[in-house]
Amino acid sequence: MTSRRSFIHQTALASAAFGAVPVLGQKTDKKFRTAIIGSGWWGMNIMTEAMASKRVKVVAMCDVDARVLENAADDVKSASGDTPKTYRDFREMLAKEKPEIVVIATPDHWHALLSIAALKAGAHVFVEKPTGHTINESRAMVKAAKESGTVVQVGLHRRIGPHHVSAMKFLKDPNNVGQVGMVRCFAHSRGDKEQPKPNSAPPEDLDWEMYCGPAPMRPFNSKIHPGGWRNFLDFANGTMGDWGVHWMDQVLWWSGEKGPRKVFCTGGRDIAGPPVLTEKEQTTDSPDHQLAVFEFENFTATWEHRKFADNNNEKHKVGCYFYGTKGVLHIGWKDGWTFYPANGKDPIKHEDSQLQEPDGDGHNIGALWADFIAAIDEKRQPVANIEAAHRSSTMPLLGMISWRIGRSISWDAEREVVVGDDEANRHLSREYRGPWKYPAV
Repeated sequence: MTSRRSFIHQTALASAAFGAVPVLGQKTDKKFRTAIIGSGWWGMNIMTEAMASKRVKVVAMCDVDARVLENAADDVKSASGDTPKTYRDFREMLAKEKPEIVVIATPDHWHALLSIAALKAGAHVFVEKPTGHTINESRAMVKAAKESGTVVQVGLHRRIGPHHVSAMKFLKDPNNVGQVGMVRCFAHSRGDKEQPKPNSAPPEDLDWEMYCGPAPMRPFNSKIHPGGWRNFLDFANGTMGDWGVHWMDQVLWWSGEKGPRKVFCTGGRDIAGPPVLTEKEQTTDSPDHQLAVFEFENFTATWEHRKFADNNNEKHKVGCYFYGTKGVLHIGWKDGWTFYPANGKDPIKHEDSQLQEPDGDGHNIGALWADFIAAIDEKRQPVANIEAAHRSSTMPLLGMISWRIGRSISWDAEREVVVGDDEANRHLSREYRGPWKYPAV
């Protein structure tokens, strides 16, 4: 098995080989005092790109898992020569280290509180998507960013991926796809009935109380940590909250809309089975399939996922189909983009993806990080700024509200409220577990 240190070394070399994205007009080599909260696999993918940029000095790292934290700090020292101090509590880290940049790569339920704390401490923030676990958390992040005057970049790396940028240019030219009346967003995988797994005492190195934080305190289970938290609704919003935000972001990027006017979502766990949560054992509780419909003024968008049956009956398993009067454009992941003209005599057009592979999964984190640093240097908004990311994060969260209450909802995207539905509006926020306080909008 490849060691974590070897992994970081290899990914740093791969990033260097790919080449840091050039920043036009950069006039400074200033290194920013940088800290990270959440130093697991994905957080260290981000830090690898940060270190490769030569614009950061890693001064601190924070994680509730002491074993992960220690290994990550060793990796940073090996890759960069920096010797970051390690912390288990982000509040102590922010107070003592006063970082200029804070990277946040924790489970979703922590994104808002950590981002707001870092912004109030005067730091620029690079936070993973989605912005919030609930809509009003995300709104509070937008508010804090405006008040701080610092830069916030959200991990929607498809906003800067070369084939996504190229596809958007192609899509927005009316001579290519024509008038788009419908968009279908989707991500499918394989799965089966889920069996409960026994709960256990948290590992000695893990602060489970802090891990749960503002979320309900549930028994520890290795299905949750490490790595499985996305499918537990206390901590995230399942596949739609994870994958959906990327592809619904493409819809808003293309259309320029602030949000839908009506949403309906259905789905369940018909294959995985009913969720289980007892003192002895538990399963995940997110839907194994969902279908959501988002009605806009001049088009309709849908989201669908299923965690069974895969999608071998179609050419594409992930992405968006934009259905226009002149043909269909598919924007995908590793398969780039492809335009299928309505006139079968016209040639199909295609562009391959251009993805970094240092993490073995194909993303454009390096380009997104370069844009983040350039935005700080140039005092401008980054490509995946907090306002745009908030709007895109809201889309799947609206779908989850409709799914929870079992009916369609009407959304006022300007006021950011559900029209005439008190029950639905209560789901814009959630009750926090003490001593944590829900952020003010």
